[in-house]
Amino acid sequence: MALSLPGNATWEDFRRYWDLVYVLSARHLKVRYRGSFLGIYWSVLNPLVMTGLYAAIFGNIFATYYDNSLLNYMLAAFTGLTVINLYSTATIQSVNIVVWGSPLLNKIRLPVSVFPVSMVMANMFQFIAGVVPVLAIVTLFTSKNPLNVLLLVFPILSMFLLCVGVAFLVSALYVFFRDLPNFYEVIVFVLGLSTPIFYPPTIVPPNLRQFLVFNPLYPILESLRDIAISGTLPAPYPIVHSLLNGVLVLSVGWLCFQRWRSQFMDLL
Repeated sequence: MALSLPGNATWEDFRRYWDLVYVLSARHLKVRYRGSFLGIYWSVLNPLVMTGLYAAIFGNIFATYYDNSLLNYMLAAFTGLTVINLYSTATIQSVNIVVWGSPLLNKIRLPVSVFPVSMVMANMFQFIAGVVPVLAIVTLFTSKNPLNVLLLVFPILSMFLLCVGVAFLVSALYVFFRDLPNFYEVIVFVLGLSTPIFYPPTIVPPNLRQFLVFNPLYPILESLRDIAISGTLPAPYPIVHSLLNGVLVLSVGWLCFQRWRSQFMDLL
């Protein structure tokens, strides 16, 4: 039983690994949207509907924080919703993915890490195919600069790194703690409320605003908004901050996954 790539992995090992990720990701998407009319485009319809709802309820109040522009508020809310939707969907669905794959692990020689990676990749594909084109159009419309469109790759990469790191961590923990899904949904709910998705960060009290730096979604959201709706070239700090956060979370998640994986087969 191969639980992960060997330390002396060759190019063929990596190619096989990504082939497995591709096959599993495609399967996740096919199962999820079998018989669905809109398919992956639900990923953009959901934040659009929620954006309209937030604009109707909070638009007149919060637009004052966005140059008295309801459109700017709607764009800010839309970007926030896309970030939290991707994070919550990719990581919540990854919680039980190692246990879900246990029948395959008992029959076929597979690196167990392909399961959380494939789930995140499936959600990233959905995000790139459904949401990214809308973000690219918005960015080009607001900034009039194709460079800003290209810079969207950085917050997207940060999201991928963050989601994979968390997926490694929660999927490994679920092998030991089967109550984790209920607990983790509460964590995601609190994380969503503490992230300035539909409200401007400036309304957060100063004594609490300093803690936003510990929210891994906040620098990603700030860099995405800076690129997509500021109308100017973004500041480098939010982009670098979000990438470093992503690398840190990925490193922690991978180290925990590697440390605990030797105990998986006794519990699956």
